[in-house]
Amino acid sequence: MADLLLQSPLKYEPKKKNRWLVRFPNDIGIQSWACKTASRPKPNITKNEIKFLNTSSWVNGSYVWGEIPITIRDFIAPSQSQAVMEWFRLHAESVTGRMGYNVGAAKNIELEILDPTGVVVEKWLCVNCILVGEIDFGELTYEDDNLLEISFTIQPHYCVHLFG
Repeated sequence: MADLLLQSPLKYEPKKKNRWLVRFPNDIGIQSWACKTASRPKPNITKNEIKFLNTSSWVNGSYVWGEIPITIRDFIAPSQSQAVMEWFRLHAESVTGRMGYNVGAAKNIELEILDPTGVVVEKWLCVNCILVGEIDFGELTYEDDNLLEISFTIQPHYCVHLFG
């Protein structure tokens, strides 16, 4: 039993949930330090059933990358709500009702996991991300003095696990 304890990988530092950055392109204006929550990419492989007599076999179907929810804190300056709305306007213009081209709205976003000293130890490249679903600019109330937050979801075309 003592041998097992001596062989445990305690010398290795685990990755932690609170050491990460989401890097948006500069032209969007969303700041990495404004991010509060995000998820790592989630691939989903579908399955196809092959029935034969009284049983089934399975083969892989296609795969898709899941949506990535992100929550950011809103600041007076630089205004993160303004940055999110500018990105939204590349998708759909609320004044005119016109939709934008995907080539202009889709952005590459990087997710970095950091070690205790701030060095990137894992990196994801999320390619051609678009805003999907609801953009929630937060609830206002006189009963609470917490920070305003903005929640939105991105859909990557695909993701690349670069290292880590």
